[in-house]
Amino acid sequence: MLLLVALAIPVGIISALVAKALLWLIAEITNLVFFQHFSPVLGSLQGNHLGAWVILAPVAGALIIGLMARYGSEKIRGHGIPEALEAILLGGSLIQPKVALLKPISSAISIGTGGPFGAEGPIIMTGGAFGSILAQLFHLSSAERKTLLVAGAAGGMSAVFASPIAATMLGVELLLFEWRPRSFIPVTVASVVAWLLRLPLIGHGPIFPITPHGPISINEILVACVIGIVVGFGSGALTWLVYLFEDAFLKIPVHWMWWPAIGAVFVGIGGWIDPRVLGVGYELIHGMLRGEILGAALLGLMIGKALVWSIALGSGTSGGVLAPLLIIGGALGAGIGQVTPVGDVGLWAMVGMAAIMGGTMRSPLTGMFFLLELTHDINVLPALLCGSVAGLAVTVLLMKRSILTEKLARRGQHIAREYSVDVLEMLRVRDVMEQDVPLIPGNTPLPKYAARIASGDPLVCTHQGTLLADEKGDLAGIITRGDVVRAFDRSHDQTMTVLDAGSKNLRIAFPDENLRDVVARMLRHDIGRLPVVDRINEKKVVGYLGRSGILAARERYHREEELRERGFRYNEEPVVQKI
Repeated sequence: MLLLVALAIPVGIISALVAKALLWLIAEITNLVFFQHFSPVLGSLQGNHLGAWVILAPVAGALIIGLMARYGSEKIRGHGIPEALEAILLGGSLIQPKVALLKPISSAISIGTGGPFGAEGPIIMTGGAFGSILAQLFHLSSAERKTLLVAGAAGGMSAVFASPIAATMLGVELLLFEWRPRSFIPVTVASVVAWLLRLPLIGHGPIFPITPHGPISINEILVACVIGIVVGFGSGALTWLVYLFEDAFLKIPVHWMWWPAIGAVFVGIGGWIDPRVLGVGYELIHGMLRGEILGAALLGLMIGKALVWSIALGSGTSGGVLAPLLIIGGALGAGIGQVTPVGDVGLWAMVGMAAIMGGTMRSPLTGMFFLLELTHDINVLPALLCGSVAGLAVTVLLMKRSILTEKLARRGQHIAREYSVDVLEMLRVRDVMEQDVPLIPGNTPLPKYAARIASGDPLVCTHQGTLLADEKGDLAGIITRGDVVRAFDRSHDQTMTVLDAGSKNLRIAFPDENLRDVVARMLRHDIGRLPVVDRINEKKVVGYLGRSGILAARERYHREEELRERGFRYNEEPVVQKI
């Protein structure tokens, strides 16, 4: 853990520097394309004077991205988070150095030419790439590489949005697939370091400051739940829409390199009709949080952004999902909030943004803390919690997978993101071992033992292995059926004993050992059974642990999950059942 913490510090520094470079590059390309001048300040695209020529801007950017993806690296396609998940779970947390270079450049080109994306997905992938590269330089294990990859991703998000808590939670809820100090602490360190470095590089937070709300009432909590439910259904529709367009692009009889350009035509048309749908749209998010966008403007923004974003994302171009989701969820929440007699439009926009993150990304805690850090409005935290959890509740009932994991599932890579304690960690060997295990004398002739197996003698046929005893009745070895076959292949000596054919160098287990540790020992030594012995006297056999006992532990877990019992229990003391 200390080694990973030490490495997480430079990972956080690199993530902040890359975030600064990416935001600068997006601003420069945007101002050059839409306003024909260089400036590091990113403004609204609504004031551009390109007219119908605006249609060509996204197309030109998409053509460059298609070429970069085909001749550079195909992994720059997409919005970054599914690719990070794939690298963690299936690629040994290995990311190529060229991805770290090409991903931010391609995303800056995509967003700078009007792509309806955010910068967070690319910076998550880019920060993760640098974390993975650093881990490879130090020859770390796959699990350690994963920690630094996630640390880089969290550092990138923290630097872009001034959100160290939400970035850490994103790593926990989306990428780590565990909650261990070994991984959680380094990710936190990288996130905080990137946030601290953001202050001189980019500026202080919050990036969307608003007038704080007062204490939340019960009526506002109820409205927040309603908005969360409605946004949850909207999240399901949005996910369906994205993959509807992705399936449509798969049917186009041209190389995938040209798909981003085809999708960009629709983005350009949408931008010609309503320039608000182009670019990251941070000013729109801030406007909704301040309650400045109302009525038909909200409806048009929500529909237009959802359509052009879904088409562009389905085409396989490069860009993030977070900013578009905030715009769509905020517009939906604010639209519902306009007809409620309590609260204000800005509050319900916040709840809608949190809810769409909880529903679409299946990250309710990230959504809640993210909006809190974007606005520093602490009083609305209960409403954000209710909205994000309500959105999650709807989507888990509607869909098997989120918008992030559905992409991997379509490649045959099914991911379960639910955290639970390993049942093997909850049990001791004594809970699953077989007791009263018979031993046979070690001087038993091997042919006689083989004959007993052939006759189906239950004393020697119950298990794959049989424990052997010496003259004193103490544990001396173990013999398996494979040992019998190998012994007869080597020699036909009729005087050979079972102890000669079996194994005397035993791996053992103790009754009070954690079952997970013992199973790891069995896997490490490639054995399927262990004699369980007394901790004081290792020659005294007290049980036998085989594969059936381990499977019985899993069966116990499933029984506790699925078996519903009737009536009340009147026992004062819990009853422990042996498997």
